[in-house]
Amino acid sequence: MPNIVSEVVYTLRTMQKRQYLMQGVSLGLIVTSALIIWRTLMLVTGSESPVVVVLSGSMEPAFYRGDILFLNLGNDPIRIGEIVVFNVEGRDIPIVHRVVKVHERHHTGHLDILTKGDNNYGDDKVLYAQGQEWLNKKHIMGRSIGFLPYVGMVTIVMNDFPYIKYLLIVVLGVLVVTSKD
Repeated sequence: MPNIVSEVVYTLRTMQKRQYLMQGVSLGLIVTSALIIWRTLMLVTGSESPVVVVLSGSMEPAFYRGDILFLNLGNDPIRIGEIVVFNVEGRDIPIVHRVVKVHERHHTGHLDILTKGDNNYGDDKVLYAQGQEWLNKKHIMGRSIGFLPYVGMVTIVMNDFPYIKYLLIVVLGVLVVTSKD
């Protein structure tokens, strides 16, 4: 391990300004590419967040904590049994639950939606904003169209232990700056 650190320090000391500039541009391109991919996914799926991580066990056995869900909002009406991700006023973190009731007003097209976690005893009315008994289309971020099991545990660990996130950012930054390309 000390050999790796000394090698990185040596590489940083021997780099010229032009190499630092090129490595900075490379890092910028990596970040920009990631943002472009995210924005493209947003446009294609119609969802403000096309990928989310399941943070609790409320949807077990369908989804477990750490599963990554892929979302698509689409224009089709929301139906009973679909798994949706929604935001509620006053809560920062989206919720992943199943639709258990839908009331559609045919003359206006307005939908009232009630959700429930598969592993929860009751419906989600207690999770909604005070005085709110139903979700509307504006609360829905997307519906689940696929998932990767447990891949999101990395995100959960980085949120639970922020120093790991910062350490990972520093290490990746050093690797990009010191790469020989």
